[in-house]
Amino acid sequence: MPNFKRATVSGASSRPNILAPLRETQIVGSKPLLPAEIVSLILDYVTASDLIHFAQVSKRMKEMVYDDTRWVQRLRLMACWNDAEARKRAEASWRKRAGTLGLPHEEQAERVGIGVNGNTPSPAGHQRSRAGSETIFDAGGEQASLGVNGTHRPGLNQRIGTDDGFNAVPLSPYASTAPSAPSRVQDPLMRLSVFSHVRSIRGHARQEYGKIHGALNKFYVDAIACKDHNTAVVFRIYRDPNHQAQMLANLRRFSTSDISQGWHERQEKLQHLIDAFETAVAHEFEQALQTADIDGRLRKYGHVLTTLNGGQKGVDLVITNSPVVARKKELGDPMECLRQGHSGSVSLDESQRFFGHLTTSFNEQIAVMDRVFPASVNAAVMFVRRVGKEVLLEYLSTLFDEAHRASSEAYLKAVSGTYLQSLHMAKALRPSKDTSDEFYEEVDRIVANAFELHIDLYLKEEYVHFKRKSEAEVGEWERQLSEQDASMQSLYMSNVNRQADKRDFLTSFKKVVMMPVNVLPTFPLSSPFGGKSATAKALVNGENLESSSQTPSQLSTRPSTPSAINGGLGADRSTTPLPEPPTTELAAKAAIMSSRLEGIRSLFSIEIALNLVHTAKAAIERAAVFYRAQSQFGEDARRQCQLIFVLLLQILGMRHIKAGFDQAVDHLTNYDPKEIQNHGHTEVKPLVTFLELVNVGDLIQQMLDVFYEQEMVATRLTDRNDFLDPAVKEKKRFEQMLDERVAAGLNKGIEVLMTEVEFVCATTQKADDFNPDASGSASAEVTDIGPSETARKIVDIVSSHTRMLVGSTDKNMLDVFNQEVGLRTFTALCKHLKRQRISVAGSIKLISDMNHYFTYIQTLKNHDLLQYFVALRELAQIYLVGAADAKELATIIADGDRFHGIFRAEDVYEYAGRRADWFLIRPKVDRALYGYGCGVM
Repeated sequence: MPNFKRATVSGASSRPNILAPLRETQIVGSKPLLPAEIVSLILDYVTASDLIHFAQVSKRMKEMVYDDTRWVQRLRLMACWNDAEARKRAEASWRKRAGTLGLPHEEQAERVGIGVNGNTPSPAGHQRSRAGSETIFDAGGEQASLGVNGTHRPGLNQRIGTDDGFNAVPLSPYASTAPSAPSRVQDPLMRLSVFSHVRSIRGHARQEYGKIHGALNKFYVDAIACKDHNTAVVFRIYRDPNHQAQMLANLRRFSTSDISQGWHERQEKLQHLIDAFETAVAHEFEQALQTADIDGRLRKYGHVLTTLNGGQKGVDLVITNSPVVARKKELGDPMECLRQGHSGSVSLDESQRFFGHLTTSFNEQIAVMDRVFPASVNAAVMFVRRVGKEVLLEYLSTLFDEAHRASSEAYLKAVSGTYLQSLHMAKALRPSKDTSDEFYEEVDRIVANAFELHIDLYLKEEYVHFKRKSEAEVGEWERQLSEQDASMQSLYMSNVNRQADKRDFLTSFKKVVMMPVNVLPTFPLSSPFGGKSATAKALVNGENLESSSQTPSQLSTRPSTPSAINGGLGADRSTTPLPEPPTTELAAKAAIMSSRLEGIRSLFSIEIALNLVHTAKAAIERAAVFYRAQSQFGEDARRQCQLIFVLLLQILGMRHIKAGFDQAVDHLTNYDPKEIQNHGHTEVKPLVTFLELVNVGDLIQQMLDVFYEQEMVATRLTDRNDFLDPAVKEKKRFEQMLDERVAAGLNKGIEVLMTEVEFVCATTQKADDFNPDASGSASAEVTDIGPSETARKIVDIVSSHTRMLVGSTDKNMLDVFNQEVGLRTFTALCKHLKRQRISVAGSIKLISDMNHYFTYIQTLKNHDLLQYFVALRELAQIYLVGAADAKELATIIADGDRFHGIFRAEDVYEYAGRRADWFLIRPKVDRALYGYGCGVM
């Protein structure tokens, strides 16, 4: 309030002026000692009653106290304020006022000086309109309570009424504030539900807080002031334990809005009172629990504890005394899983019984809790947390630790199997009322926590176990092959007399080179391999593949586990005695080479591949349980399944199949048909066995394709369209490796086949086949116009090997193989033709041979390849021309189109030199071709 004082005037005036003192007057203003921000901060720590008294100091203090945000803060501390509800009410109020007051119309009327009804508006009416629109501090309500009309402004030094407005505030915010109105707050039962009547209304937060303060402050002050808990007003006014619990719960909630000095000590005193009451109720509850009075006292005091603090104390007592927790040893012993299992294994039947007993006991106890506690209590969630921590986790940890000590396989089976059983148990558990979604989420979280400590170790052990088992099986296969090879060499070299062999080296060498290799033992079809598993036989015999594409020799000679020559490794080996071993070193070495060529089919085994696939399938199925359950370990489990599949391809491909193909190619390289004189069969045994090896490789690839589609793609463990996926990349690398090895082997096999063809041509083609006059008989005549025996053998040999790949390899690869065989056969026949001497009479046999070759090539359905044999057939015609028609022969030789560009004129001229009468007709042919002997006229 500004103060006026007169200033001191120095000197006297000769003529006094009445305005001089006024001019000399100075206005001195007094400023407040504290800023408004600090005063507002102090008010945050003042009790509600003191705030009302503080508001009576001045209008400025009243505005600070009545600030709505101050009371909204207290309501928020008690969780009684909802911003969404307040905003919704404010928007509805604004829309209502905008529609009823007609503000735009009134403003226009004020500008023209005409009222709404045609009358001139009065200042008083205008003031009332403005007073009615006041919403923030409720000034109109305060003035009405003080008996002051809306047009009167109190003086600056006028004292505001002493009523704080918190003693008799009605529960409804719109109830009359007149002293004569009956107050429902005095009703003790209404005080119990005071929080349910609080509304979130902007501008009325102080009134809403006043309801709560007027209903509970008396009990709150008494509760923190009483020395004896039994004498507290709350226990004297309310006799029902449920009402007492409700009032104590209200007081605890009300105490959260007490932020004035000493609030912590007051809350502690109130908590002591509540704890004493809770202890007494819990004692009664425990006695009722022991007597199993479920629907009587147990239910009654269970509801009291729920009203007081949510029923946590009662739920803990029920859970602690439940059979699931108190007698958890009776549910099952984890050590029984190891005792009932075989050596180093685990029995999941015992764990299944444990989960069954746990599910039954849990559901029975949940039924009891539903009868004791109201639906608002999350008894099932609290119960399942205790069961997961004290029963499930303890059982699984003990089982996993002991299984890990027993063996890796038992540990892997235990973790995967019990996780699947836990998921089934989680679906069988029955939640309490109105808690189904939260309950099942909690059960999933508890199961995940129980396995979280072991999942990393399990996934690592799964990978290591598969790697160790697969490498051991492949290593055992390689060891048996090595021992078999050593035993074979020992057997063949056992009867060799080295001194006698040195004395007769030349004789022994001739026997090896020139005589049939008949010193080799005749093994049965299954030798040198032992018995096959039933699954391998099913695959090999065509139950999963088309048997029509396999010859009987292929079906009966699939590789299996090798057995030693002495029969120590094969239990079902034939008892046929072995022939006498060779007695010379060279013969023994020849027998060893032949035996190795026969043993190409044993370089890798479909049985080994099948076992590795089954092992990988078991490992992936165990790990995929965590992925299919859509748990938090799903991504880690999926990556581990991909790594297991990658490891399967690496071990089976690089170590087993690739090494076998490489050894097979080496054995084929060492094959020499000159050492074998018994060529009566139409098959080259090393190439036949290699093609069977190709069939086995193709069968293994088909097995892996089926495994990849069923176990990886169908279960969404991998995406075949993701080129960055490790499983997809490794599968392509495996297929590329297999194609390269097969191509290299087939290339070497074709070389072996052509070597055999050339050998047959050189050894079986008679001199008089194409030159009957060479026999010396003057009356030699052609009696057989069909193909020669050599041509028949060559076609039989080549066709028998090309047919073996039909149905077992890709069509593109088959076409390439057939074309390569055909071209190399054409080259071999051309070389063979250049070594022959052909007469006109013998040309008929040659033409028959070329027609025979042409007919076979037609069956391959390769037009480009067929052109070579068409040219070869045309080439045979030059031998049919007689010596008298040398000029016509020269015309044929010079006709390049006749041979489709395959043979040049120089080439045909060279082939014509193999005619028996060439030296007689050569001058005539040269004269016709080059003009030799011509003169200029």
